[in-house]
Amino acid sequence: MRILLIADIHSNWAALSAIDETFDACLFMGDLVDYATDPIPWIDWMQQKASATVRGNHDHAVAERIPARAGSGYRDLAHATRPLHWKRLNPLRIKYLARMPLTQTISLGEHRFYMVHGTPRDPLDEYLTDDIAAWEKRLEDLQVDFACVGHTHVPFHTDLGGTQLINPGSVGQPRDGDPRAAYAIIENGKVEFHRVKYDIDAALEQMRRAGTEEWAVELAESILRTGGSDVIPSRRPKE
Repeated sequence: MRILLIADIHSNWAALSAIDETFDACLFMGDLVDYATDPIPWIDWMQQKASATVRGNHDHAVAERIPARAGSGYRDLAHATRPLHWKRLNPLRIKYLARMPLTQTISLGEHRFYMVHGTPRDPLDEYLTDDIAAWEKRLEDLQVDFACVGHTHVPFHTDLGGTQLINPGSVGQPRDGDPRAAYAIIENGKVEFHRVKYDIDAALEQMRRAGTEEWAVELAESILRTGGSDVIPSRRPKE
């Protein structure tokens, strides 16, 4: 069985369009929305293709109409793009975001998978990278072969002694210094990480067509072209 793992899409349809993989199942670890502005094809694709999904913190905020707090960098970008999601998404797509579970456990073939955006302790918001001791504590009560997570936008894989922990990285907004879309494939129990170049210009042009203010497009460009390694100071106008 060939399983596609994806996370942290953030409304970047151009990035998904570059992924050319065959798969038997697809697991999504949260954050369809915010930051870019093309959520509709992503939500429709997920409804048709995903075997299991979990809700990310940005999915939750858009579904519950929670305003993004402006601040700097990523917060300013969410502040600029979230209202555009509310204009574009119809009630059925909003309901889809709201109904995604916080966690899921699913069996595929011979393996059991646990899925969460953040961590079991805080499914939406806890940000945990490669702290092995912390992850062992978070996952100690789970009887699964694979624990699949997102949220950090950085690929990660380790064997915790019976459970393999995998973060496939971010499809739509990598933050590990590599601007290419990131995802993972599990085939016959073997984990492989993949990167694919996509048309960043197309993603930025779509943001402009959606009505994103130019300062926010420039901020997004600095993030997307550098894989999050060079976020320019936000030029958000004072309110």
